[in-house]
Amino acid sequence: MALELRQQLRLSQQLIMTPQLQMAIKLLQLSHLELLDAIQQEMEENSALELAEDYTGPASDLEPGGDRDETPKETEIPEKEVSVGEDSLDGVDWENFVDEYNTPSQVRYEGEERDEPRYEAFIARRESLTDHMLWQIMLKFSEDQDKEIAQAIVGNLNADGYLNASVEEIAQSFSVDPEKVAEILDVLQQFDPPGVCARDLAECLLIQARQLSIDTPLVTDIVTRCMSHLQNKNYKAIGQATKATTPEIQDAVRAILSLEPRPGRPFSDEEPQYITPDIYVYRVGDDFEIVLNDDGLPKLHVSRFYQDALKAGGGMNDDTKSYVKGKLRSAAWLIRGIHQRQRTIYRVVESILKFQSPFFEKGMAQLKPMVLRDVAEDISMHESTISRVTTNKYVHTPHGIFELKFFFNSSINRVHGEAIASASVKEKIAKIIKDEDSAAPHSDEKIAEILSVDNIRIARRTVAKYREMIGVLPSSKRKQFV
Repeated sequence: MALELRQQLRLSQQLIMTPQLQMAIKLLQLSHLELLDAIQQEMEENSALELAEDYTGPASDLEPGGDRDETPKETEIPEKEVSVGEDSLDGVDWENFVDEYNTPSQVRYEGEERDEPRYEAFIARRESLTDHMLWQIMLKFSEDQDKEIAQAIVGNLNADGYLNASVEEIAQSFSVDPEKVAEILDVLQQFDPPGVCARDLAECLLIQARQLSIDTPLVTDIVTRCMSHLQNKNYKAIGQATKATTPEIQDAVRAILSLEPRPGRPFSDEEPQYITPDIYVYRVGDDFEIVLNDDGLPKLHVSRFYQDALKAGGGMNDDTKSYVKGKLRSAAWLIRGIHQRQRTIYRVVESILKFQSPFFEKGMAQLKPMVLRDVAEDISMHESTISRVTTNKYVHTPHGIFELKFFFNSSINRVHGEAIASASVKEKIAKIIKDEDSAAPHSDEKIAEILSVDNIRIARRTVAKYREMIGVLPSSKRKQFV
């Protein structure tokens, strides 16, 4: 069998993502803050992209290589030269001039070193738990070895202020008696914040109770022997274990609940993450107005200098021309991508407002079930595009700030009437739990019965799932003393 080479011509269709499409998709799924970072990075890498603050050229400059009209130059008005002659110095009272400005203060010149505070000293920084403990250690201990052992103990504290290492491990690292480490640990447990350097929750609560002088025998007994019953709020079991009366248990439990289970919480260095809405929906009279958030978003344009240089040529070789053209195209694509992103977000929110107008008018209870396909068919876009738009994008409404994906909910059918959104059911469950009697909280089955009165038929396990999603404990752990 002989082998031979043949040439065949075939036509085929393939989906290829162009650079413009890749940039548009990338910009579409960025949040407002991420978009600002992406623009800043692109401006640092692409010199053909400039801010349009002082830009007065025509809009055609956005297109690389586009024609532009010459703007008329302003007529220059010659300024009259001002000269200072020797005659102008006549009549000056030089004696008074010297007496007035010849002060005995020290004269400084540029380049001299000055004893001025550094700018780093003005930077605010929250005090950490370690810094707070080390400051107290320097005031309490005088022996160097005691300081080192105390610093080692502080170095093994977690973010909540609990000691992760054992006394034996710390004593072995310093080759000292464990009793010496235990003595230093007892001193550290008296430091601020109360309960710091504890090895478990029970020890932390007992330290605080002792410092606050509420360490009654009943409080100590509950903390040491009945913590599991206290967590489950099984007060009947606590009474059987401690042989105490109900009023005594109530007072002891209130005292324990007033303590801080995480002493290191006030020194947490976690900064709050603020949400910046990408779009605002305001109520104006009987209608709603949609406003895009352009706060901090720079106005960009393609550099005229590079366009003129590309037109003039100026002895540029082919590689230089190709490089400049690429930068101009990249700048133009970025500008178009930003404009397309803003238009797409506006259209999506406009469609959401049309479908969810009862929510914007009356609130959460009127939220309707909706899927991505509804908006995609309304604005003639693909569902994947709607999914990218609604990811990590937030809208400011008259009822609060919500993620765009919040408006897409599964539906729950009713026996009579229209279907209701699952988010509305969660809101109703939260309201039922909020209005319940804290001494006798509703069970999941009872909540399902209450919902059935409003023509919402869901199973008990569905109530439990929604309750966990909104972060509410079961009825056995919601019980409180009156």
